[in-house]
Amino acid sequence: MNYTSFIVKIVGKPEQSFFHDGTSVTEMLVKFPPIRNIKTTDIFQITIWGTLAYDVIKYYKINDYIIIEGYISLRESISNNFSFPNDKQVEISVFKIYPFLLSSNIKK
Repeated sequence: MNYTSFIVKIVGKPEQSFFHDGTSVTEMLVKFPPIRNIKTTDIFQITIWGTLAYDVIKYYKINDYIIIEGYISLRESISNNFSFPNDKQVEISVFKIYPFLLSSNIKK
């Protein structure tokens, strides 16, 4: 029962990779929007699979706000910070994405 939905801001460039069977996976870093001008660093990774992974690469970029739905999981931290050896990192496997506030680079 860890299915959830969030509004997040994309802070890392979406990176796409493929498995041997051709399955596409896109990973990117996102963060929660700030609340009441509090500076937070709640940055976490999301993973998008299959055909939705292609759409993310095609339509979304850094500084876009999106609504995501998916499953939360904890994994070992990938940082090299040895002061917290048992540090866990939040990851969300995304199954649905909706645009919320997209930055536009349209030139007039």
